[in-house]
Amino acid sequence: MAIVLGSHQYGKAETRLVRIVRDTPRHEIVDLNVTTALRGDFAAAYLEGDQSAVLPTDTQKNSAYVWARTHPVDPIEDWGLSLARHFVADIDPVEGARIEIERFGWSRVEVDGDEHDHTWVRSGQGVRTAAITVDATGEHVVQGLKDLVILKSTGSAFKDFLTDEYTTLAPTDDRVMATSLVARWRVSGDLGGVDWNGMYEGVKRVMIERFANLHSLALQQTLWHMARAALEAYPQIAEMRLTAPNKHHFVVDFSRFGVDNAGEVFHADDRPYGLIEATVTRDDAPAAGDAWRFSAGLA
Repeated sequence: MAIVLGSHQYGKAETRLVRIVRDTPRHEIVDLNVTTALRGDFAAAYLEGDQSAVLPTDTQKNSAYVWARTHPVDPIEDWGLSLARHFVADIDPVEGARIEIERFGWSRVEVDGDEHDHTWVRSGQGVRTAAITVDATGEHVVQGLKDLVILKSTGSAFKDFLTDEYTTLAPTDDRVMATSLVARWRVSGDLGGVDWNGMYEGVKRVMIERFANLHSLALQQTLWHMARAALEAYPQIAEMRLTAPNKHHFVVDFSRFGVDNAGEVFHADDRPYGLIEATVTRDDAPAAGDAWRFSAGLA
C-alpha cells in the first residue's frame, strides 16, 4: 500500500489591508482581511523541500497590497477576481488561486448634522465576506456575511418535538429567537455583469425581513424561508449555505422572590447552544466546481 500526497495548497492568511481613497476631499475607506491560497503541482516542496516552484507567501501579501493601490477595491468581489486572475495568468506554476475576503464596515461621523469627510466609526451589522476561485474549472464567487446578530422578542415557538427519558426542555408557544448568522451564496453565470454591492445589500435585507415577518415554528424553518426568499429575489444565486447558532434566552425564575416575570427578564446563555445548518439550492443549478472547496473558513 502506497502513501501519497493528496490535495494541497499554500498561501498567506489574514493580511490586514486598509485602503483610503483620497481622490476628492471626501475620502472613502475600505477595510479588508485578505487570505490568498495558490494551487498547482507543488509536490516537490512537500516531498523534497524543493522551493523552486513556490511563490513565497510574503510575495502574495505584497501582491494584495499592490493590487489595493492599483485596482479598485470596491466591490471586493471584482477586486478579488482580478487578483486571482493575476496569480493564475502571470505565475507559471500556479494552476488555481483562491482569494477569501472579509470586509469590515465603517460609518461616517456626523458633525453639526453633516457627515464628516474623513472620520468614521466602526459599524456593526455583520461582516461582509467573499471567496473567489479561479482555476481550470472556471471562475467562481461565493458572496456572504458572518456575525450578523439578529433577535426577535416574539413570533417564535418550539413545541411538539420528539422526547425521550432524557428530555427536560419545555415546549413553548412564545420565545425569544436570536442567532449570529453566517450565510454564503454561490453566484453563477456571467460574473462580469453582477452588481455585487447591490446583491449583498439586497440579500441581507430580504433575509432580515423574512426573519422578522415569519411566525417561526423552528429556527430550521426560518433558515429555509430566509434562503428561499434570497434565491427568489436573485436568480444569479445558485446555492446558499447558512449556519445559525441558537443564542438561547431563558426566562429568569423570580418565583422565590415573589416577583412576576412575564417574559421580560432573560438570562442570555452563550453555551452550549444549538447549531442549525442548511443548504438551499436550485434543482437546475450548475455544478459548484471548486467554489466551496479548499476553504480557510470564509466559505
